[in-house]
Amino acid sequence: MHLTRRLTRLAVELVPRSTQAIVEEANTVHTLFPVADTINIPDLLRFPLRSWNAAQLIRPLYQHIIPHIRAVDIDPEAPLPCIDDPHLKEILIIHGDTFPDLSHITYPNSTETIIRRYKREAPHLRIYAAFDPYRRAPWQELEDIARKKEAGACGFFTQPIFDFRLFDLCRDWLRNECVFWGISPVIGPRSRAYWETTNHIVFPSDFSYTLESNIAFARTILQELAQEAGCAYLMPVRVKLEHYLPPLLDSVS
Repeated sequence: MHLTRRLTRLAVELVPRSTQAIVEEANTVHTLFPVADTINIPDLLRFPLRSWNAAQLIRPLYQHIIPHIRAVDIDPEAPLPCIDDPHLKEILIIHGDTFPDLSHITYPNSTETIIRRYKREAPHLRIYAAFDPYRRAPWQELEDIARKKEAGACGFFTQPIFDFRLFDLCRDWLRNECVFWGISPVIGPRSRAYWETTNHIVFPSDFSYTLESNIAFARTILQELAQEAGCAYLMPVRVKLEHYLPPLLDSVS
């Protein structure tokens, strides 16, 4: 299906499990899904490779790389992560989970505090923040959006959305914002349990866990966004890249 318009930007999220894994997966995306122009990289403490270091490893393949920065990890007395990387142009600042057992040192930073610090110390960076319609009342999340914009955020990455009706509602709420809309497959009950437990997702009653249904849902969202020259990111967790990404090519090219 050929669309009258195309997405402005399309990203794929890759988890930095190891040096070898991130390079291999970036090569796979580059080969099998060349329409993606951006890689975004979460910063997950269960892996030793930090997001901004992973970004340096795959830079030969991608000009646009967006590492995640956890606000609660930023030591107020230490330099900001990746601030001296001359090739980095964009970052995504999230709040980040804390650890009650003190297994990882965190600091009482708000997302807005760290956005302001990056804007002050690295004004050349485009800074994105998070939008999550599942975690609390919409009015609270939208108030947060306003505070993050005031602090200096230029756009937002959403939590993956699994319900077209919610997607349509959120589009209306964020109509005039720069938004990367998240899409992620959910294959089987274990995957569903992860999203429900960790991210408090409420799935529609008719949600299907087959790969084919997840691909069809992704196509619908991508085609809708293409009509308004929007942006999206794909988070292919618990599914092989070669099974999920190539069937989406006809939706974005």
